[in-house]
Amino acid sequence: MAIIRPRYGRAIGAVLLTSVLSWPAIAADDATIAEGKQLFAQTCQVCHQADAIGKPGFAPSLTNKEFLSISSDEFIEATIRDGRAGTGMPPFGFLGPEKAQAITAYLRSFAVLPDRSTEIEGQPDAHGDPRLGKQWFDNICSTCHGVKGDGYAAGGTGTAIGKLGFLGKVSDGYIRTTIKEGRSNTRMLGFQGADGLANLTNEEIDDIIIYLRSLPES
Repeated sequence: MAIIRPRYGRAIGAVLLTSVLSWPAIAADDATIAEGKQLFAQTCQVCHQADAIGKPGFAPSLTNKEFLSISSDEFIEATIRDGRAGTGMPPFGFLGPEKAQAITAYLRSFAVLPDRSTEIEGQPDAHGDPRLGKQWFDNICSTCHGVKGDGYAAGGTGTAIGKLGFLGKVSDGYIRTTIKEGRSNTRMLGFQGADGLANLTNEEIDDIIIYLRSLPES
């Protein structure tokens, strides 16, 4: 069974900085943010709505505070460039890197939490049992994300987390943190701790991650 790992590996220097929270990362200038806002209105707003707040069951929020806190610029820009095959998110590679960076700067202007992306990318890879992960996924994840992680295409309110376009870009730390902490003001609630929908252990969460990584070839 091949395990899909993120395209954006963790550099040695990033690992050494995992305990550092940057706030903000590198502030974009007002002109870049203004350009990004205009580009977003032209290419992204039709699906992601004004101010990128998203629409449940149609397009996710891109200004959600937890999303911005754990997502690296590389992840956001690569998603803009490549899109998400098998979903309603088309590629926008024709924009080029500078315009993708401007859109990312505009989204970053909504950030209210420290940038944790270096810390998240520095987390270890998951190790677990995909058979146990499938049980957890079927019981608590498939309701929103679909039985194969197809997301909206399966009639769910959650995104397509079982597609290569997502799994090929995110680290295990990104998935792990999202499962643990959830996303405020969305239907993605946390699944660890006393307030979680289910108090999953670290091992159970890693089982889910390993199962997710197997979905594109199943």
